[in-house]
Amino acid sequence: MILSKERDPRLVTIRRGGTLTDAGHHLLARWAADCATHVLHHFEAACPGDDRPRRAIELTHAWIHGEIPVKQAHDMAFVANAAARELTGAPKFAALSAGQAVAVAHVAAHDLGAAAYAIRAAEAAAPEAEREQARREECAWQRAQLPDAIRALVLDDQQQRNAICWSVFD
Repeated sequence: MILSKERDPRLVTIRRGGTLTDAGHHLLARWAADCATHVLHHFEAACPGDDRPRRAIELTHAWIHGEIPVKQAHDMAFVANAAARELTGAPKFAALSAGQAVAVAHVAAHDLGAAAYAIRAAEAAAPEAEREQARREECAWQRAQLPDAIRALVLDDQQQRNAICWSVFD
């Protein structure tokens, strides 16, 4: 479980009683989609005929642009997660990353789920002796993609939820 029991008001939209603006919410979703896209090739190599995770990422962008409602994005998260069900390792984590990315439309805090699963995918894809380096490189790549407007929020959230995100943000 990558969500804290206590919700951080910085990751709750203003209309739901938090402090997150729509612009900030969209930036979190875009960053989550970028994280998922970065490792999607691990899933697609294992399951070339299955486009569910790719569609989830596409629907993340559609939600950001106001083309689909939150409910449709939320429903797609379950579809992308189902693509991971029979898999292990990097392909599984890549599909779960896509599911978490599209779930950001419903709950902004899923952004770290997309990032954490992407890191796990990169780590699992690497030879055992190189896994730690792969984890660090993926985390650094993700942080380099963070827009300035959400950088401090995400980095602080990574510190706070690192333990429940398999400590991938160390």
